[in-house]
Amino acid sequence: MQTELVLDSLSTAVIVIDETLVPLYANASAEQLLGISRSRIAEHSLPHHYLSLALDEDLLGRTVSQQNSLSISRVPLVTLENQAHVVDVSITPYETQQRRLCALVELRSVEQQLKIHQALVSKNQQQAAQLLVRGLAHEIKNPLGGLRGAAQLLDRELDQPEQQEFTTMIIEQADRLKAIVDKLLGPQHPTPRAPYNVHEPIEKALQLVEVTLPGKIHIIRDYDPSIPEVVMEPDQMQQAILNIVQNAQQALEKSGDTITLRTRTKHQASIGLHTHKMAVEIAIIDNGPGIDGALVDTLFYPMVTNKPEGSGLGLSIAHTIIAQHQGRIDCDSSHGCTEFTIWLPLTPAIQNEHQKDYHS
Repeated sequence: MQTELVLDSLSTAVIVIDETLVPLYANASAEQLLGISRSRIAEHSLPHHYLSLALDEDLLGRTVSQQNSLSISRVPLVTLENQAHVVDVSITPYETQQRRLCALVELRSVEQQLKIHQALVSKNQQQAAQLLVRGLAHEIKNPLGGLRGAAQLLDRELDQPEQQEFTTMIIEQADRLKAIVDKLLGPQHPTPRAPYNVHEPIEKALQLVEVTLPGKIHIIRDYDPSIPEVVMEPDQMQQAILNIVQNAQQALEKSGDTITLRTRTKHQASIGLHTHKMAVEIAIIDNGPGIDGALVDTLFYPMVTNKPEGSGLGLSIAHTIIAQHQGRIDCDSSHGCTEFTIWLPLTPAIQNEHQKDYHS
């Protein structure tokens, strides 16, 4: 139905309830917010579908039965999946032609706007840091090449092996520094892309990790097989995911436990200044000790790390790759749970095909 397609395009969660508070309709954003399908939403009364909402159930019932409008700002909501949100609630009662009392419930996520603002500020800061580091890397790279070339020429002039050991050391260290500089520069330009199954680069990254994975660390795959293909460069995407998974592995080396790879589709996903009708969500979750709160805001900056032997480049490179795919990467960490989430937009053609399947 055309009306349903219009409602599904809204970023606001829309739910129609009757006077017994049983949902008669829920749009795609309502499914996304509550974390359950619209068919399941219709099975029970609305309060059954969340752990808590700072809105009294009796007040909700009176609003419908007495046909009084209600609007409350910044209401805490905790879903059945224990996801916390802050929403603006608007309830508009109405009476059907059959004189049935109903109400239109709108739940508008407040933290979404805050996240967009924070993402833009963080993006600008990261870009400034990356430009500074890349400028420095370029300045290092040119004299480094001259240093290596001079060491090679000197090596040819020396006859004594004990003296050649020093030139060999200079060449080796110059090569090591060049490798670090190349990593600092990162992927400079996006390469040609095509539609791929998002699980292909994930599985290739996991295969590389599992070869050396300690027995006390287990990987859990929680995939949605219905996800449509995503336009990407698969090798770069594999590298981005590999860097994040390896980061999770290092966090679990002492304690051990699980790394979960979860894929889902997300409606009305905000990436930068744009809201996409549909995006793919890749979550990489570990139940390790968490990330130091002082590092969370600068986690994707070059050379930022809390590991004694870490280079601080893995997450920075992952961030650059995801940004070149017009995507977004976030990190949410607390003791016992660290989650890196990647959002990749679906192209309009792929979105339309998936929407047909979704509504059929």
